[in-house]
Amino acid sequence: MKPLVSIIMGSTSDLPVMEKAAQFLDEMEIPFEINALSAHRTPEEVELFATGAREKGVKVIIAAAGMAAHLPGVIASMTTLPVIGVPINSSLDGLDALLAIVQMPPGIPVATVTINGALNAAILALQIIATGDASAQEKLAAYKVSLKNKITKANQELAAVSYKYKTN
Repeated sequence: MKPLVSIIMGSTSDLPVMEKAAQFLDEMEIPFEINALSAHRTPEEVELFATGAREKGVKVIIAAAGMAAHLPGVIASMTTLPVIGVPINSSLDGLDALLAIVQMPPGIPVATVTINGALNAAILALQIIATGDASAQEKLAAYKVSLKNKITKANQELAAVSYKYKTN
């Protein structure tokens, strides 16, 4: 089994956030890999990964980083694969990482999700894969229906809640 998505994080301390992406991809039966690479501490390994990801079959890269958050941009500079950046809240409420990831120069785009938004990164990765994969599209459609069903159920439960002046 070859990975379609690669989850890269700057440090294993990011794993509690990035587990949400891994769990979602696992539930959707999308093969993925997960590794820690640092743009600052292991730049050679980052380059080897970024330049070799396509040959491994990777379709989308999710790159998470906190603080200076150079990892997503460095990876994006070395590949033509789509890169989704996940800013990690490790200092300054994650705003430093968010700004570092979204402020990419022209020609080096990094799609960026919210601070600690690993789940949305995985959903976006699946949406990208689903543009050319009918099975992934079906899984994505079913997931979206499940989101709708959760809200419908929540409203049914709220209807049962009683207050003296509640009108619905």
